[in-house]
Amino acid sequence: MDYQTLAKHILQFVGGKENIIHLEHCSTRLRFTLKDVKQTNREELERLDGVIGVRSNAQFQVIIGNEVVEVYDELAKLIGEISADQNINKEKKPVGTILLDFIISVFQPLIPAIAGGGVLKSLLLLLSLLGVMDANSSTYLLLNLIGGAPLYFLPILVAMTTARKLKVNEIVAVSAVSALLLPEMATLLADGTSFLGFSIENIAYASQVFPAILTVLFYSIVEKYVTKISPKPIRIFFVPMVALLVTVPVALLILGPLGYNVGGAFSYLIVELYQRLGWLATGLLAAVLPLMVVTGMHKAMIPYAVSSMGELGKEMLYLPASLAHNIAESGACFAVSLKTKNMKLRQTAISAGISALFGITEPALYGVTILHKRVLSIVMVSSFIGGIFAGIMALEAFALVGPGIASITMFASADQPMNLVWAFVCTALSFVVSFVGGLVFFKDQEEATTQEENESRKVGTWGIVSPVKGQVIPLETVPDDVFSSGMVGEGVGVIPEEGIVFSPEEAQVTMLFETGHAIGLRTVSGVELLIHVGIDTVKLQGEGFQAFVQEGQMVQPGERLLAFDIEKIKQAGFDPVVVVVVTNQKEYHIDRQVENQSVTPETELLMISALTK
Repeated sequence: MDYQTLAKHILQFVGGKENIIHLEHCSTRLRFTLKDVKQTNREELERLDGVIGVRSNAQFQVIIGNEVVEVYDELAKLIGEISADQNINKEKKPVGTILLDFIISVFQPLIPAIAGGGVLKSLLLLLSLLGVMDANSSTYLLLNLIGGAPLYFLPILVAMTTARKLKVNEIVAVSAVSALLLPEMATLLADGTSFLGFSIENIAYASQVFPAILTVLFYSIVEKYVTKISPKPIRIFFVPMVALLVTVPVALLILGPLGYNVGGAFSYLIVELYQRLGWLATGLLAAVLPLMVVTGMHKAMIPYAVSSMGELGKEMLYLPASLAHNIAESGACFAVSLKTKNMKLRQTAISAGISALFGITEPALYGVTILHKRVLSIVMVSSFIGGIFAGIMALEAFALVGPGIASITMFASADQPMNLVWAFVCTALSFVVSFVGGLVFFKDQEEATTQEENESRKVGTWGIVSPVKGQVIPLETVPDDVFSSGMVGEGVGVIPEEGIVFSPEEAQVTMLFETGHAIGLRTVSGVELLIHVGIDTVKLQGEGFQAFVQEGQMVQPGERLLAFDIEKIKQAGFDPVVVVVVTNQKEYHIDRQVENQSVTPETELLMISALTK
């Protein structure tokens, strides 16, 4: 994979650096917070080699897979520093979307540290259970403390990510939260203390999440207010001093106890749900996880999981359900790889199956599962069965990491030696049910569809006429790397003389951009055409464009499809060249009929030769 080129194209299709407010990544996705999602070109993003899929809810997500870190690094180089002015997002968003974006931005960066420390502790525990290491040895105790550090200092880590999201001074925000963790503070609270006559509740803030979030939220308000009223010459020390002086006592008196009770309520609700529904809760969650992961809604479970780890040192619902789902994805993918005759699908299914086996399911979901309804059904049923087993056996996880073969020690427990055994059984059960279900029920529908299309495809050679009047230029000279490289398809460019796009053949409209600057057609002869008006004209947001057809509509040769204002495009600083490409060019021999000459909507532009069966 050419990471640099891919990063360049991704940056172009998300609207450029000026459209980015914040960029981060998780294990498989680039996560953008954007000024205006309408400036993105989702269709072109999904066409890029190396992009598995695109999703947009609280954040704009570009799914890369296992090589996301390399692509992120190249993007970071291209983007550089994001100015404060760029952080202003004028687009109004629903409260739910803003809240989910906040949750993801605060909790997502915590996962690597918590996962690393948790797996280290679980590995040590396993070695102790096997008799390889003495749990009382100094080496074991030292390594165990290292593994526990991320959870113990979780309030500080949360303070960092929250301050970064709120764009306030991270060092001062962390200092405010650190005051809650001081050993002397813990001693004072334990002995019973007060502030200005108000008693302070004795709470152990180590491993707590919500007190830190509330503290930094309050600090951000104080910092902004004090900055406004502070004389500039003394601002460098006056603002932090006053902010700490106000924030920490308020945190000790009000925000800390409130956050502590919120965290306790989270854990109580999940435990209550688990006690009422029992094993059924784990099974139901496992069954719907494919849909939650696809939409990104599984991230809403992270605050609970982090809180549970901090409060109880274990988690009994989300992670066991995730184990059943992850392994079910793997089993289904390996079954598909054995049954399909489509080489591309086979390669995708094998690599996705391996990733899912190690706890990363996005390649499997976007590459296989959601593209085939039977596979989705198989995965959901298998996940439900595996989740039911995990629920019945009261499976518990002791590290916050994507469950899979490599991280299976996260289920090791000194108090419950059989817990790890049941995790292995759950893994085997989910895999076998999904694998067998895939072998029995999966139908190579994609292959059958392709065969039907081949049978209905026009045989022989025929021409595709120009959809616009103008001057033809070679595709290689179009001032856009994605088109000129042939990445999207084979074809030509036309410098338009009139702003009307006509249908070159009887066809169905398969895709129509809301902005009216591009349209996709599938002709009755099987050719898939993309007609794209102008370079970067998506940024005009429909200004100067008009569509005369709708997606799914059948159109006749010469029927008007789009109208566009050439002068308005030029005045806005964009190139109005019309790109005409065959996107399924691998199924045809394509010859350009004309280059560097004038054409009308009746002039043959391309000569298509169908591949015979």
